Amino acid sequence: MMRSLHTLRRLSGNLLVLTACASVPVAYAQPKPQSAKPGPTATQPAKQGDQTVDGIAAIVNKDVITLREVDSAAKNAVADLTRRGIQVPPQDILRRQVLQSLIMERIQVQEADRMGIRINDAQVDQAIAGIAERNRMSVPNMRIEVEKSGIKWDQYRKSLAQDLRMNRLRQRAVDSQIMISDAEVDAFLKDQQNNPAARAGAGAPAPGQPAPQTRVQSGPEQIALGQILVRVPEGSSSDQVAALRNKAESILARLKQGADFASLAAESSDGPEALQGGVMGARPIDGWPDLFVKAVASLQPGQVSGVIQSGNGFHILKVLDRAGGASAAAPAQPAQPAAPQAPAVAPQPGQGMPANQGPVQVTQTHARHILVKTSAVMSDDQARQRLEQIRQRVINGGASFADMARQYSEDNNAPQGGDLGWVNPGEMVPAFEQAMNALAVGGISEPVLSPFGWHLIQVEERREHDVSDELQRMQARQILFERRAEPAFEDWLEQLRNGAYIDNRLEKQLNIDQNNR
Repeated sequence: MMRSLHTLRRLSGNLLVLTACASVPVAYAQPKPQSAKPGPTATQPAKQGDQTVDGIAAIVNKDVITLREVDSAAKNAVADLTRRGIQVPPQDILRRQVLQSLIMERIQVQEADRMGIRINDAQVDQAIAGIAERNRMSVPNMRIEVEKSGIKWDQYRKSLAQDLRMNRLRQRAVDSQIMISDAEVDAFLKDQQNNPAARAGAGAPAPGQPAPQTRVQSGPEQIALGQILVRVPEGSSSDQVAALRNKAESILARLKQGADFASLAAESSDGPEALQGGVMGARPIDGWPDLFVKAVASLQPGQVSGVIQSGNGFHILKVLDRAGGASAAAPAQPAQPAAPQAPAVAPQPGQGMPANQGPVQVTQTHARHILVKTSAVMSDDQARQRLEQIRQRVINGGASFADMARQYSEDNNAPQGGDLGWVNPGEMVPAFEQAMNALAVGGISEPVLSPFGWHLIQVEERREHDVSDELQRMQARQILFERRAEPAFEDWLEQLRNGAYIDNRLEKQLNIDQNNR
């Protein structure tokens, strides 16, 4: 029997902006460079007088990206690169990189528009309150810290709203489609039992790298990575793939000769993080794709992998930092691997498999829900009103909650009457869990907004339950999800791009100028 990792599960890929902001001082949680106001659409050309000043850089479906937007974003990118101490690429390369970023941003915004995903001021306020709480400061003090870093508060709010919207899009379009079967969980746990070293990413050392060392575990390992990506477009011929591999190999050769990784990433990478020096951030080791984990298994901070190939192209990875998981190191002794130390408390999802710690008692809730998603034809107000009407029908005795779920819910458990089964603490996104926990047994919530849409929740029963066995399965399911989430997101972005009409006029003009030199 297949069991999906339910779309409401609280996963590390969700609300990345909040996680990032919570883990560093607010002053460093800077938003991405903002572009100028969108230009005229293809169906609404700019006035003749404006065309001479603000030409068209690219057309993305029916939207226009203007040269003014590119130059504004490039100016912000220069300032950001300078702050980071990264060499600014030549002007033509910088504009290319900036425009590629704006194109991908515009494609995602269009998809969010199509799916009816919006963020209102109240949701931004709630997110800011959460960030402030995680940083142990008041919202007014957080505002002071943000403005100290040179960012206007309104700009910060707009950037946060955009990040929240893009994360909600990712949750809706990608995370909710990842299915983890019970058979896969069984196989993973069996592999863990037979090969405890597997999770450490043990493998053969990369060429020219020292032999791996046995690590004495001191907690879940986090790895910060940077990448340079040479993208291979869909449908590329074998000759084109070979040429792109040669490009990646030449970049690697420059790195071996002492070139700065961040500056090369800003200049040459096709990845979305190119203008951040290729920095992809830090995650638990299980949050990175297996391909990446194997490539960096034996690398120390500051070391660079060879060229590795994925479905998206050729990658060169740099280990920026390693934390946790290795309080001490010694020469590898395969016959006597160091045993991981049992943590004092059960780790959070995605932070390592728990040791056998005896009974773990939690309060479980057996709940049902009805999900109505927003879209271009279903606004927030319409979704909420529909659920309010359904709620009244159930309360007045005209219909059962399960029957209403079968008829109206847009979640994949609708045929089961919206039955979520027994839910453990921390499994649902905060808004859903808070509303569920506030209900008495038999109670039905008011409409609740989550990143996935609007919900009605009904609590059927509660119990105290020992989840020591289930905890390992939940952790395993989480690890398997995290391994798939990022590659799935990259594949989805590539599909979006391939399905869009893109007329990159700036690129054409730059190529003409190069050929005429």
